[in-house]
Amino acid sequence: MATYAIGDVQGCYDALQRLLEKIRFDPAVDRLWFCGDLVNRGGQSLETLRLVHSLSIHSTIVLGNHDLSLLAISARREADQRKVNPDLQRVLFAEDTEVLVKWLRQQKLFHVDRTLGFAMVHAGLAPKWTLPLAEARAREVEEKLRGDGFNKLVKNMYGDKPAWSPKLAGPDRLRAIINVFTRMRYCTPGGRIGFEDKGRPGTQRPGVYPWFEVPGHAERELPVVFGHWSTLGLFMGLGVYGIDTGAVWGGKLTALELGPELRLHQVPGRNPPDNTPRGDD
Repeated sequence: MATYAIGDVQGCYDALQRLLEKIRFDPAVDRLWFCGDLVNRGGQSLETLRLVHSLSIHSTIVLGNHDLSLLAISARREADQRKVNPDLQRVLFAEDTEVLVKWLRQQKLFHVDRTLGFAMVHAGLAPKWTLPLAEARAREVEEKLRGDGFNKLVKNMYGDKPAWSPKLAGPDRLRAIINVFTRMRYCTPGGRIGFEDKGRPGTQRPGVYPWFEVPGHAERELPVVFGHWSTLGLFMGLGVYGIDTGAVWGGKLTALELGPELRLHQVPGRNPPDNTPRGDD
C-alpha cells in the first residue's frame, strides 16, 4: 500500500498515464494525491479529468488556480465560454461536463492527513497560518464552492487585492484566501503576496520571501506537499516538498511516494510546440 503525491498535470494525460504505469499504481491498495492544476495548456484536459474522476474513490485532490478558473468559466454564458482556449472548450462542451464540474466543485483547497503525516496545498500557506487555521480557512471557501454561494464566489474571486487579514469579510475575504492557497509563491512577513515575483529564489524583489521560509512563520506540525511553482522545480527541504516540475513545459511529471521513506518517481512531460513561452501561473 502506497500514497503518491502527483505534481501539476495541466492536461498532460499521456504523461499521467506513463507515471501511473511507472509506479505500478494499484487502485486496490494505493492512493493518489493531486496537488492541483489538473487542467489547461496540455491539450488533454478532458481526458485528464475523466481519468482522475474515474479514480476519485482512490484519490485526494486540492484545487489549483487553473481548476478554479475552469469552474468560473463553467458558470458563464456559452458565448463567453467559446472565447477560451480549445483545451478548456473541450471540457466545457463535452457530454459529461455537468458531471465533471459538479465533481470538481466538491474538491478541497487544503488537505491534512495526520495519520500519514503530510499536508497538501496547491500553492502555499500564509505566514501566520497553522495547519488547523489553514483547514478552517479552506472550509470557508469549500462551503461556497459546494453550495448556493458558488456563482457569487467565482464571479468575485479574481484580483490581487486585498492582502489576507483575519478582519476581512465577504468576497474580499474569500478572494484573499483563494489567492493564498492557489497563487502564492512569495510573500512578505505580513502575508502580502508578491504576485509579480515568479522565478527561482534569488530573483525576487527585496522584502519578499518564498512562502515556506518567511521569517517568523507559524510552526507547521507536518511537512507540506505543494505544486504551482514550475520555475522552482523539484524542492525538498525546510519541511516542504515542491513537486511541480513543469510537465506541461517540457519538464517532468513527478510523483512523490509519501511515507517514512520518501521515494521519487518521474516521467517526461509533454513536448510543447516550438517557441511556446513558459507560463507563470
